[in-house]
Amino acid sequence: MATNASAAIARFAARRRAITAAQRQVAFRALLDTFAVAAAAQDENTVALARGYVAEVVGHGRARAWVTGERVPAESAAWLNAIAAHVLDYDDVLTPMRAHVSAILVPALLALHDRTPASSPGFAAAYVAGFEVMAKFARAMALDHYSKGWHSTSALGVLGVTVACCVLLDAEEAAIVDALGLAVAQAAGTRENFGAMAKSFQAGVCAAAAVRAALLANDGFTSSPSAIDGRYGYMHLYANDEDLHATLATLGEVPLEIDAMGIDQKKYPCCYGVHRAIDATLALCREHSLGYDDPASIEVLTSARGREALIAHLPRDPMQAKFSMEYALASAIVDRQVSMATFTEASFERDDVRALMRKVTLEESAGAVLPRWSEVTIVTRDGARRSKRVEVAHGDAPDPMTDVELAAKARDCFAAAGYGGEGVIARVLDTGLTDEARVAACLVSLDRVKQ
Repeated sequence: MATNASAAIARFAARRRAITAAQRQVAFRALLDTFAVAAAAQDENTVALARGYVAEVVGHGRARAWVTGERVPAESAAWLNAIAAHVLDYDDVLTPMRAHVSAILVPALLALHDRTPASSPGFAAAYVAGFEVMAKFARAMALDHYSKGWHSTSALGVLGVTVACCVLLDAEEAAIVDALGLAVAQAAGTRENFGAMAKSFQAGVCAAAAVRAALLANDGFTSSPSAIDGRYGYMHLYANDEDLHATLATLGEVPLEIDAMGIDQKKYPCCYGVHRAIDATLALCREHSLGYDDPASIEVLTSARGREALIAHLPRDPMQAKFSMEYALASAIVDRQVSMATFTEASFERDDVRALMRKVTLEESAGAVLPRWSEVTIVTRDGARRSKRVEVAHGDAPDPMTDVELAAKARDCFAAAGYGGEGVIARVLDTGLTDEARVAACLVSLDRVKQ
């Protein structure tokens, strides 16, 4: 066993390894989902402001801003595309890490696409390696890290994304160690920014930091080899000095974490903490023909720490509403669905939704944080109590969306911003195409189409 965490991770990342066809397809499903969600966000003010910020470097790089196809430096592409991928909160989740993974992994890897050497194992292998590292940290320390207030997507995710970038660049072990130290130097992100533009900014910072760390280290820029578990290292400052040795000793062992943990892909464009409750609420409305006038109260009980990300009980705007159990369930009852339209200004201002929000109460249980679950009880005006408990939402790793369902989500995302994306969907999901061809499908500009 290596003597420190960075060396153990670098040794794993530098090994050339084959991945299975199933793992490859998980990576490319994540690519399609992430790209489509980012396309749907192109008209968001957050993305417009970010695009304006990088405008002065357009034409001065080799990477591409998604959808528009403009050439920008790699760091700028990773930053901008990660913001777009995360701002709608429609991107996928690694539940044990309490974090979004593909919104940071995919933009960083595609930003380096034009720099990938012939010896590289490719996008899918790099994605799987980065996922493996993030998942190991999730097992060791992520729950308390998140509860302290860190935005795990950014503050922890940067370690895994940096590893993925190094794998894509076919970096040597020594360079990977240095890249991890440079990643630690940039690790940041707070949950206090949830409900604001800064949340997606933090995802962008993570992706850009990983690209920066990998490129600099590959060119010889050095860092401390004990930046993760040294006396003043990451595990002391960002965690509780947990011992990583046993966890990191299993890096690369079968089953890989992408098989064991899997990815949870979202059906609804809002915080993952409300998804199971939405499923339960919609099921109750269908099964008992409940409408807006029926509930006297709506009681929600979640697994332990289930309220941590839900910072907006009575949200002030549609962005905050993505982190409101009250708003999500009120909208689900009124509309019999939760969609991208749920989080528009027009939907947010409705009096019937605002009135119903005040009937929702939210509590969390004691006990284990994982596995997560939600139980919704609707008490009707005649005093009847109707309850539904959901442990696995459709789209979660144990019950994944089919390719047809994922394609339908991607199609809706493209259409929401006026893009046609049928060719992209077909090429990315086509297992008969080369990895290069499938990545290339997401690096061409998309034309607006008439709705």
